[in-house]
Amino acid sequence: MKRAGPFLAGLVALYFVIALEVLVMISPFAGLFYAAFNPVLLFLARSRATGWLCGFFLPHMVSPPGALLRAVRVAGSALFLLGAAGFLVNAAQVYWSKLRRGGPVVVGAYRFVRHPQYLSLAACGLGLTILWPRFLTAALWAVMVALYYALARDEERRMTGRFGEAYLSYAAKTGMFLPAGLERRLALFPGPRSGTVRVAFCLAAALSFSVGGAFALRAYTVRRLPIWSAGPVSALPLLPTDLPMVRHRMAGVLELPEVRRRLPEGAPVLAYVLPVEYVMQGMIADTGEDWRLYQHHQSWSMIADWILHPFRHLEGGHAALHHGASGMAASAVRRIIFVRVNTRSGATSPAALLDLSAERTPLFMADVDLHELFCQEVRDLGPGTGWGDVPTPMF
Repeated sequence: MKRAGPFLAGLVALYFVIALEVLVMISPFAGLFYAAFNPVLLFLARSRATGWLCGFFLPHMVSPPGALLRAVRVAGSALFLLGAAGFLVNAAQVYWSKLRRGGPVVVGAYRFVRHPQYLSLAACGLGLTILWPRFLTAALWAVMVALYYALARDEERRMTGRFGEAYLSYAAKTGMFLPAGLERRLALFPGPRSGTVRVAFCLAAALSFSVGGAFALRAYTVRRLPIWSAGPVSALPLLPTDLPMVRHRMAGVLELPEVRRRLPEGAPVLAYVLPVEYVMQGMIADTGEDWRLYQHHQSWSMIADWILHPFRHLEGGHAALHHGASGMAASAVRRIIFVRVNTRSGATSPAALLDLSAERTPLFMADVDLHELFCQEVRDLGPGTGWGDVPTPMF
């Protein structure tokens, strides 16, 4: 483990680069980032064994249906902010001690745990996983937690060699990541003694929590989504308040000549129903330059709005892009993006359309006045989304 520290730290840094995808993708650096990262995603997507890693497990475009999913989304922002703040405070204490050439830091959070920096980074990473809920990020978070454990063990070995009994005395009164009393209770459960086996055990436990929890949350989300269906066509309103209007008018929309002649006969189709100025529509299809968010020089304001106001960009328009768009749901005009879905089983049920293995191809979009059943504009769409062939959320 002598030279493992820098290598493990590099892997942790790589995790945060990948986890911060959601911040980079709406910045002018999106092209450079995806030139390196998208080939990895596309490689994973080729196989059913790894394709699920490119999928998403929580709502990102759709307003979260239900109190539980909304609470999870708020928790994501809180964990990200508190974890980042905790890391900065704890790191400042460590580096101030190094500048003064003092001993181990034993004040602040270090009075209770020996590695509050890693605990803070783990909390920050978990928040990021919720904010950008790609399965790959959830799996890498578990790997990161195991790496933190390995790094912590390596650091403690070096600190013991440097400070001897003073550090051993400090370690006896504190916990590694949790307060000593809580860690002692957890130690009542038998576990492996070998350091390598302990790291593997930590990885398995973290994967069970992150990936297992992600699959459970996705299944819960799919069951709760407000989906209307008629034959091979299903409609997903991105605003929950639109569901009654979709239930009453969607059948009539499908009979509009401009729509009917463009629908592939008998093929599974998912129609996304959204306000015309819905900020996330570029993730469904390339509906125009306005919705390629990386082309707008407002990255910081969009990021701040997305973190501090978890639902405003979904339910009231994006403040950085659409001033005064909070009333966008008041109009009866909706943009309906029709997407052909290729399912492995050929099934047309909503669950099949949202399966992780389903492949989506945008067909066309129609701006429809749902009250008057009048089609204002219809436009055929090209393949891909506003981000090209980058795998994006289904909901």
